[in-house]
Amino acid sequence: MNDARPRLIAHIENATLAFGERVILKNCTLDIVEGAITCIIGLSGAGKSTILRLLDGLLLPSEGHVYVRNQDICHMSEEQRNRVRRKISLSFQFSALLDSLTVGENVALPLREHTRLSEAEIRRTVMDSLESVGLAHAYDNLPGELSGGMLKRAGFARAIVTRPELVLYDEPTTGLDPIVTNLITDTILRLREKLKGTAVVISHDLQSIFGMADYVAMLFEGAIIACDSAERIRNSTNPIVQQFLQGSEIGPIPI
Repeated sequence: MNDARPRLIAHIENATLAFGERVILKNCTLDIVEGAITCIIGLSGAGKSTILRLLDGLLLPSEGHVYVRNQDICHMSEEQRNRVRRKISLSFQFSALLDSLTVGENVALPLREHTRLSEAEIRRTVMDSLESVGLAHAYDNLPGELSGGMLKRAGFARAIVTRPELVLYDEPTTGLDPIVTNLITDTILRLREKLKGTAVVISHDLQSIFGMADYVAMLFEGAIIACDSAERIRNSTNPIVQQFLQGSEIGPIPI
């Protein structure tokens, strides 16, 4: 008998996390399907970016578990966790490039930190990553010389330069016009194909989400209340999901 269930690269199980009195996640469970793009939606400040940091091991839940490749990273030593994290990359919301370094030098940082490649190998690998996001011409530019969309793509290039299995994108289209948003969406799709990997994307841009997502998960009041294929989420009968998708003031979500 064949098991038709998709293979998971990561799984958050009943995770609870609070900062002081403020509970961010409570009994939150989420599956990340290998080879797919999963988009997480929800209200501003709901804790979506916190989920990325759980998957990357930057934060650990006070209760619950986070599994990556069936390994519970919550009960590892820091050294063991760092080994797992080398296969995961986080693309920050504001790119987080160092202003004093060129784009090429910024993208090369993970290679200099985690590999023993020669300078020639580093340059070739960096150039390949920049070509993947359409920025080969910007190798010697400083971040301050790039537009907002170019900065996002430079951040993507740095995120994929180590060829991670799982890439986490935090608000990749925030503050961008519709044309550049489409470019960023297409870039995420192309990078998934190039890496033959998995992506998790946090976004508020519904057009972008439904343009790239295989799965969509909705976070509400600290828990994932719906997670399914993009098409099923679009047609969900859950009133909270529908109110969010329609942007309506009327419904169970308190305004």
